Amino acid sequence: MAYTNKKTGQIDDSLVREVVSLVQTQVQDEVSQLQTEDDDSTASTNLSRFRINEIVESSVQKKKGRLVGLGRRPRSVPPSSTSPPFVDPEVLTAQLKDKDDCISLLET
Repeated sequence: MAYTNKKTGQIDDSLVREVVSLVQTQVQDEVSQLQTEDDDSTASTNLSRFRINEIVESSVQKKKGRLVGLGRRPRSVPPSSTSPPFVDPEVLTAQLKDKDDCISLLET
């Protein structure tokens, strides 16, 4: 989030203000393009945070590995790598029961 003037609520840094404006325009353009391509009126028109970060990284000038006006950002990680793989609850229950049995044997 950019620093804003407490009285006006506007972003003080003109470079950051321009970046925010540019990214907002590109996000709106992409959302409207998705709306026109999709005939289903109930389709989601929100872009993921990952996609918005990609737009920022492609739009903002970089200098010494930093996004000008925005500082350093950790390397991009696909969102699929952040969520754990799905495991069937029955499998987890069976594994837990096996471990409980092992603990019970060790305690005796």
